[in-house]
Amino acid sequence: MKFAVLVFPGSNCDVDMYHAIKDGLGEEVDYVWHHETDLSQYDAILLPGGFSYGDYLRSGAIAGYSPVMAEVKKAAEQGKLILGVCNGFQILLEAGLLPGAMRKNQSLKFHCFQSPLEVLNNQTAFSKDYEQGEIINIPIAHGEGNYYCDEETLKELEANQQIVFRYKKNPNGSIIDIAGIMNKQGNVLGMMPHPERAMEELLGSADGRRLFTSILSTWREKQKHVTV
Repeated sequence: MKFAVLVFPGSNCDVDMYHAIKDGLGEEVDYVWHHETDLSQYDAILLPGGFSYGDYLRSGAIAGYSPVMAEVKKAAEQGKLILGVCNGFQILLEAGLLPGAMRKNQSLKFHCFQSPLEVLNNQTAFSKDYEQGEIINIPIAHGEGNYYCDEETLKELEANQQIVFRYKKNPNGSIIDIAGIMNKQGNVLGMMPHPERAMEELLGSADGRRLFTSILSTWREKQKHVTV
């Protein structure tokens, strides 16, 4: 499986994401600059955390118009797996690949610590290696992680089981404790916590590893059907 880690001006978690794939999974991975206009060689696309374009206007707002995002949208339509973490989640929202918006943390402070999450839906390409209702520990590091959407969108997210992860102790004011959501098709996930920083027990948790193994096993199963 071949992964792309997108890099925008201001990305600072791209190295962590690259390490999670290359050393954690042992899979092929490339850094891809935001000016790239062809992602056809990649099976999965990862948008890392950071402060793209210095978070000017709104977090992820400018990056949402980067040339590479047209290709990300095309890849999403093709059913490729796309993961946006922290600033990557914000970019997916700004680009319209996921519903809702992100606001400043309710405390107006930057938070950085291990955060317990509940796995609300383990029947997805990103969570199949977790148990339903399992509590996992994934670190957060954000100042604008307060997810918001209108009532109609929230009802839709709940009805379609698009809420994949929920905070057990809400650190930012996010509506109904939402930590991660996916699109209706189930191939685009955005989450504020950093699974790429939870790949080894030495770092405090290895609970993030199973998110990436879920992606890998989903792709392998799909390849079996393609080759049969």
